[in-house]
Amino acid sequence: MKLRRTLSALLAAVSVASAWAQPPADDGEWRTAGKDPGLTRFSNLAQIDAGNVGQLKLALHYPTGLDRGHEAAPIIAGNTMFVVGPYPNPVFAFDLTKPGFPLKWKIDPKPDAASQGVACCDTVNRGAAYAEGRLFFNTLDNHTVALDATTGKELWRTKLGEIKLGESMTMAPQVVKGKVFVGNSGGEMGVRGWITALDAASGRIAWRAYNTGPDKDVLIGPAFKPFYKSDQGKDLGVSTWPGEAWKIGGGTVWGFISYDAELDLLFYGTGNPGPWNPDQRPGDNKWTSGLFARKPDTGEAVWFYQTSPHDLHDYDGVNENIVVDLEIQGARRKVLLRPDRNGYLYVIDRGNGQVISATPFVHTTTSSGVDLQTGALKYNAAKNPRAGETVRSICPASPGAKDWQPSAWSPRTRLLYIPHQNLCQDAITYEASYIAGTPFVGADVKMYPGPGGNRGVFTAWDPVNQRKAWDVRERFPVWSGALATAGDVVFYGTMDGWFKALDARSGKLLWQFKGESGIIGQPVTFRGPDGQQYVAVLAGVGGWAGAIVSGNLDARDATAGGGFATTMRDLPAHTRRGGHLYVFSLRGGAK
Repeated sequence: MKLRRTLSALLAAVSVASAWAQPPADDGEWRTAGKDPGLTRFSNLAQIDAGNVGQLKLALHYPTGLDRGHEAAPIIAGNTMFVVGPYPNPVFAFDLTKPGFPLKWKIDPKPDAASQGVACCDTVNRGAAYAEGRLFFNTLDNHTVALDATTGKELWRTKLGEIKLGESMTMAPQVVKGKVFVGNSGGEMGVRGWITALDAASGRIAWRAYNTGPDKDVLIGPAFKPFYKSDQGKDLGVSTWPGEAWKIGGGTVWGFISYDAELDLLFYGTGNPGPWNPDQRPGDNKWTSGLFARKPDTGEAVWFYQTSPHDLHDYDGVNENIVVDLEIQGARRKVLLRPDRNGYLYVIDRGNGQVISATPFVHTTTSSGVDLQTGALKYNAAKNPRAGETVRSICPASPGAKDWQPSAWSPRTRLLYIPHQNLCQDAITYEASYIAGTPFVGADVKMYPGPGGNRGVFTAWDPVNQRKAWDVRERFPVWSGALATAGDVVFYGTMDGWFKALDARSGKLLWQFKGESGIIGQPVTFRGPDGQQYVAVLAGVGGWAGAIVSGNLDARDATAGGGFATTMRDLPAHTRRGGHLYVFSLRGGAK
């Protein structure tokens, strides 16, 4: 018996080592926004590689007929490609078995038009998720919807939030263990952030965890064991706020949710506290601007780490937490890679929340580092907001070193590919009054390019050696997602409409295509029924960075677009509104 156990353990170790050395075979589909539960956005397809990517041709061009920002990832499952648009959130299904990929069906979920008024930063949608023959997506007016993926028939619809309170929903769902996980937006509207699990079969709410308030609401119990002392204590979601400010304190969940099946843990980030003016909310403002690990079955919190305690600059903590294993100082570590808005690339032990390293990947003036003993971000007091006084040269600016735009990880190059911005700002704060469903901010910011004058960067980062491998500088913020493939090619889009393919090892430009609008979507790749590899991306400028175009904002108004419009005043000369789906292959085929 002992020999049998030893042999089983040895075989298991060999299996783990093999998985480490070689990525698993790719099924050719793309069922969730992040490709896999760990959000690597890596595909093992390699028909398109660094040697032939320059031969890519257009296989499909489909105008969506929508003018707001297109941030979604196309979803590919069962020989069908699904696309969710910005408000009013239509869903398009394309038949991949037929020449030209014709439209199979389209549905209009008819969200409440009032939801447009509480969307802080354009009426975007970041995509859907597919599982067990069903397609799940969110509408701007706080509904999660399940469709029959074959017919488009609505199977269930669950209302989760209230427009009148300022809530909206823009994130892409995650599906794990028969549950659909979603969260709310509205951190600039004085809402209370939450994550909710729905039963995938019925739409029934299985559990909800708030990110502010007493432990019972946050689902903090005996299993909660944060690594750092600053995150330990009873009801910190109340005591780290003045009075009942936690009830309108933000901490929304509008980013991406990752999952580790071996540890059986969900990981997600929490948004900024409200209002932006930090003088109105003394304290650490738990559990905002950080990341939670939770059990998917019950929602029970296991650990939390706060990247920006008492957030001073709108450094939402919603950035993706990518599940990878790394060899660090001779030991195999199960970690999360997290490029945070505060400017640091965190490598975090995903079992307990310990920060292994935190290295700035952009020019940073608001802090001087992260104390690895305490986990604390070391703020630069000279850049702290002061009521009625303009504080200058705040770097990174409020959109952070990187906003929502998701990174990609390649297990071949061992590099993380980060689309991000290079922005600084001047800021002034003032008293904000809370009125339900209206902006609750208390700050005006004026953004401008950081050092070098470029506003965007695409960076390849080595997380083990804590350094940049290479980067590409762009005129505008790189607001699209990234895609990495086994062909050693990485893809991203620019706000002036270029879709680019780079050599994943060197950063050399290998191919580019000029779209009809700026690209802020999430590129994906898949294998068609014909055996060919395809690459798909949505164009359609917008989002916070592109609202000057999608929302027709006036750059002469220094406060337009939350201060973003002024620094993007030249974008309208380089692109235009309008949504477009582009699909490419080595064969082409578009008419």
